[in-house]
Amino acid sequence: MPLTDPNRLFPVEARQRDLARALYDSVAALPIISPHGHCDPIWFAQNARFPNPAELFVVPDHYVFRMLVSQGVPLGDLGVARVDGGAVEADPRVIFRRFAKQYKLFRGTPSALWLDHSFEHVFGIDQVLGEATADAIYDHIEGCLATDAYRPRALFERFNIELLATTEGALDDLRWHAEIAQSGWGGRVVTTYRPDAVVDPDFEGFAQNIAEFGALTGEDTTTWAGYLAAHVKRRAFFREHGATATDHGHPSAVTADLPRAEAEALFAKVVSGVFTPQEAELFRGQMLTEMARMSLADGMTLQIHAGSRRNHSAGVFAQFGRDKGFDIPGRTDYVAALKPMLDAVGMEPDLTIILFTLDETAYGRELAPLAGAYPALKLGPPWWFFDSYEGIKRFREATTETCGFYNTAGFNDDTRAFCSIPARHDVSRRSDCAYLSELVTTGRLREGDAFEVAHDLAYGLAKTAYHL
Repeated sequence: MPLTDPNRLFPVEARQRDLARALYDSVAALPIISPHGHCDPIWFAQNARFPNPAELFVVPDHYVFRMLVSQGVPLGDLGVARVDGGAVEADPRVIFRRFAKQYKLFRGTPSALWLDHSFEHVFGIDQVLGEATADAIYDHIEGCLATDAYRPRALFERFNIELLATTEGALDDLRWHAEIAQSGWGGRVVTTYRPDAVVDPDFEGFAQNIAEFGALTGEDTTTWAGYLAAHVKRRAFFREHGATATDHGHPSAVTADLPRAEAEALFAKVVSGVFTPQEAELFRGQMLTEMARMSLADGMTLQIHAGSRRNHSAGVFAQFGRDKGFDIPGRTDYVAALKPMLDAVGMEPDLTIILFTLDETAYGRELAPLAGAYPALKLGPPWWFFDSYEGIKRFREATTETCGFYNTAGFNDDTRAFCSIPARHDVSRRSDCAYLSELVTTGRLREGDAFEVAHDLAYGLAKTAYHL
């Protein structure tokens, strides 16, 4: 018996279900465009086997371990590395058993859909993961990973990935991307410029990062002009390694467009290390506008991931560092916050700014109206907690009537969990096809148009938004 229902996420009403199925069948085999994510480029540079099932499914996936932590399982017991190098569970079979024992926690969540899809369609598993099946499933996956067919490049090709974008910081040497390019392998893996470490004054080691930024670029990053010139150089370096986009993870959507003298004075303050929280926020906002201007000049798509209250648990952050499942949604203003940047560049038709949010209440009230007016703006797909059937449905219902489909950016999976990429794209395609079937059967969309829109949502819009 299959782990996953062939008609999962389709409507229960017969006519809608049949149409949703037909729409899905027309896009299910399309290549995957994954223009924003966090897979490690070393996988494809070295093409070494994945170490073990725990390293593949548990240790890197904050969707997985945050749920286990919520039920009292310590992060260290799941093999997540400590900042201080302290001891954590090192036996992958023990980690996988702990995961399997608590697998019921994922019932009804998108994680269960992704995991079951990966077990069934990637590894050919037809047993439900649980305490009794943990060792047998572990051994089966381990046996697969020992074969060449399950090395990263082989899976990349099997998943029908046309393009995969990783995300690297401004100080990264991109050595693994260079090695991929020199290997002769045909898979397209590109980087994305993520400058948070040299843009956010609250980022740990900010002053040292700015100094290293200057050393890397040969620019005087103690001056405002030199600092901006350093960004221009690093962006060009990233473009040489395939980058078509930048990404910015800011706590809010605040932007600013200060006169040059005020921007210079603000930069001097944040570099000195003596600044207020309001000044740090203002500087991040100024840099979003500067990055938008640079994108207008060099053609890179600008992504803004706003509204995440990152590293909410001070204890977890101190012990385990960033990206450990404690990024929490917060209320976010977009209309007033984005106005300075939009006044500067929002009417530019050759600029693409993709907005992501964790504040769903802003979709209908703010984001869709903004994207439905400003040529530079596109809406990114539901992100983090809302990358799910219900999240995608709410997104379409809240935004389509105001900004349509073509002011959105298609889908991206935004994941570190490599085997979940085809699963996530499958959920997105099914969810969108279910929504389109409802529009058709209620007379809001012609059936022929629905097939074209389904193709665009699954494939075409992402290629356009990221200039691929």
